[in-house]
Amino acid sequence: MTEIRLANVTKTYPGGQTAVDKVDLTIKDGEFFVLLGPSGCGKSTTLRMIAGLEPISGGDLFIGDRRMNEVDPKDRDLAFVFQNYALFPHLTVRGNLTFGMRLRGVPAETQQSRLAEVTGMLGLGPYLERKPGQLSGGQRQRVALGRALLRDPVAFLLDEPLSNLDAKLRAQMRTELVKLHRRVGRTIIHVTHDQIEAMTMAERICIMNNGKVAQIGAPMEVYRNPADTFVATFTGSPPMNLLEGRLDNGMLTFAQTSAPVQAAAPAGPVTIGFRPEDAVLAPRPGHLPLQATVVAVETLGADAILVASLQDGQEVNMRVGADTSLPAGAAISVYLDSERLRLFDPKTTLAVPCRLAA
Repeated sequence: MTEIRLANVTKTYPGGQTAVDKVDLTIKDGEFFVLLGPSGCGKSTTLRMIAGLEPISGGDLFIGDRRMNEVDPKDRDLAFVFQNYALFPHLTVRGNLTFGMRLRGVPAETQQSRLAEVTGMLGLGPYLERKPGQLSGGQRQRVALGRALLRDPVAFLLDEPLSNLDAKLRAQMRTELVKLHRRVGRTIIHVTHDQIEAMTMAERICIMNNGKVAQIGAPMEVYRNPADTFVATFTGSPPMNLLEGRLDNGMLTFAQTSAPVQAAAPAGPVTIGFRPEDAVLAPRPGHLPLQATVVAVETLGADAILVASLQDGQEVNMRVGADTSLPAGAAISVYLDSERLRLFDPKTTLAVPCRLAA
């Protein structure tokens, strides 16, 4: 078992800019782990510190039981796949794939058997004599992955490897990466700003913001129970609706409706959150009724997003059926699933444990 563990890891650049601030992470052996966050949140810097491409300013990095802070990148037994693939343009696919093995002095017979295994796995056989310039983006990505696989590392580190691909190819490569992970059973640490990539591929997600860890958990855990309003609005498309409300004497009041609630928060302003799919247009047991006005219906194909203005002027997004046809200005009733409401402290932005009283 080879865990990768970051203990209080910090990266500070000359001039005092802190890119990664006291990050604690434990990545399990064989896990598909995704670092997710917006540009500049510190996720790629964290990956590069694991790889040894960025020196660590503070804290400790362990691979297994060995502290790796000062260990040379080539001695960490990790394979890094760059966003731009980093292939040798003058070498064929065969040359790119076998380059590392030749450098390590792997016997020719072993090189050929490993090459056949990996090219078969990735479907690269027909392209072995082509150069990178003659390949599509998806084919170049597979060559970069193949080169990493031929190292047979402890873990694969992928730095936004799908960001240069078109939407259709990204979807295909997401599936290929999941299948590849199942085949090889090695740890994958994948960096992305794309929440769809994270939700569809990860066993666990670490969401980062401003150099800090905002939340770690299984995809549906962070989606359903965000730790703060940043996670709530960064995950989901459209993101979680956030409304202003108040908590007084055990009553939650917002958008001119109220309900009894048990919450670990003092009386005063509170932020109420719910996902677009947690509001419906027909009454259901356990749902809170709200009056609203249709602003727009945005058809997406399989479904649609209804934008509605509540009586207090706050707007919300609802996920509705694709055949929903309502004119702007129409008066509607919106019903919220009371079990799916989440509360946040408006000052700290942190989630507040709560449940609506019976």
